[in-house]
Amino acid sequence: MTTPPHHEPPAPRDLVGIGIGPFNLSLAALAHPLAELDTAFYEQRPGFDWHPGLLIDGATLQVPFLADLVTLADPASPWSFLNYLKSCDRLFPFYFAERFHIQRAEYDAYCRWVSGNLPELHFGHQVDAVRWNAADQVFEVDYTRLGKDGAGEALGRTRTRNIVLGVGTEPYVPEPLRPLVEAPGTPVIHAAEYLRHRTAFLAADHITVVGAGQSGAEVFLDLLRHRPVGRERIHWLARTEAFAPMEYSKLGLEHFTPDYTRYFHALAEPVRDGLVSAQWQLHKGIDADTIAAIHDELYRRTLQGGWPDAVLTPGVHVRTAGRAATSGIELHLEHVQQNTRSRLATDAVVLATGYRERPLGRILAGLEHRLSRDGSGRPRIDDRFRLVLDRAVTGSVYVQNAELHTHGVGTPDLGLAAWRSATILNSLTGKEPYPLPRRTAFTTFGLRQPGLIPPTRRPMDLTPLGDGR
Repeated sequence: MTTPPHHEPPAPRDLVGIGIGPFNLSLAALAHPLAELDTAFYEQRPGFDWHPGLLIDGATLQVPFLADLVTLADPASPWSFLNYLKSCDRLFPFYFAERFHIQRAEYDAYCRWVSGNLPELHFGHQVDAVRWNAADQVFEVDYTRLGKDGAGEALGRTRTRNIVLGVGTEPYVPEPLRPLVEAPGTPVIHAAEYLRHRTAFLAADHITVVGAGQSGAEVFLDLLRHRPVGRERIHWLARTEAFAPMEYSKLGLEHFTPDYTRYFHALAEPVRDGLVSAQWQLHKGIDADTIAAIHDELYRRTLQGGWPDAVLTPGVHVRTAGRAATSGIELHLEHVQQNTRSRLATDAVVLATGYRERPLGRILAGLEHRLSRDGSGRPRIDDRFRLVLDRAVTGSVYVQNAELHTHGVGTPDLGLAAWRSATILNSLTGKEPYPLPRRTAFTTFGLRQPGLIPPTRRPMDLTPLGDGR
């Protein structure tokens, strides 16, 4: 049973964060040295926990280590990845390792180090409601403090002038497979749960992986490496027309710059919607090293003659699925280009079917009548990452990783975390505690971007070297 509500001191905070994933952790780290700000961040989980089911041994981030929580906004911050290494006495080993892309497990450990040292973070606190108090011109945030068992222990309320939502995404399961995922004891899981079920799945006679993004590739590779040669018995299915590499050319990566984000935000809504779906290979493909590792492992298994018992089929989607016999799973497949259908019997299924933005309806129910929405019913978000509210609300509600429809493919990218956090803090303070670059890409996106192209530099006048006389 929860105790009566605990009301925090009457003076409102400057900012309350809801959710503590990498993006709000970045914001908390950059806000920490700003003495003029009173901030608090709430998270219902008992501690920082970043995709634990996908911390597969050897799996790396798809962004360089410079895309940590703070460096691209404040390279001198004490919360940088390099300072984390220094605190662990691992700076020289990292220097000699010459690794630009770090392992996911190391990024998770770095974030846990930061989260363990910021007093503004409050884990085990579930936010229940947010509303605008018009009389006092503040937001009221109701929360429940949770015990170690996850049960509510006490109710609380804090008041704040501004809010930032960083509740992240949730695993997406296609409709035909939801009954199987939800059925107790059925060996069908989302990849987010992979490591927890890995031992049991490796013991299955036949395994199917659905989904051809980075997670699907990593799960397939891990399963392949741990199955007997000649008895792999793995299917890998994908809706995409190929097991396609992620766009990772240097100019292609400029889609993950502030320049492109600003350009995208200024486009018309129908144009933005078309671009998001068309640009899937910028952020949903497979990195080239993982593709190479899969091919190398498959090739290694041909050295003694024969082909591995692994089937990789793109261009396929699952129409329906159900239980077969006592413990098996039957997938009904359709190949779009061939216009053919077939059935696949399998013993276990891993769904690497991606993530979707977590619905904000429950948290924002108290603000629903104040929200401005676009033609598709989605919240409008301005260029400073604020929900567009009616003018009677003087405070701001910022969002992180909920603006794909307004800010484009860089929304979930870790490389833009520090820049977005700095943008929010600059907006919040009305000053510029974190000066940001005016230009970040060699590409000029569009014909109308005034002020972003600096004048051509004049070549330096070189003084010729003397001949010694």
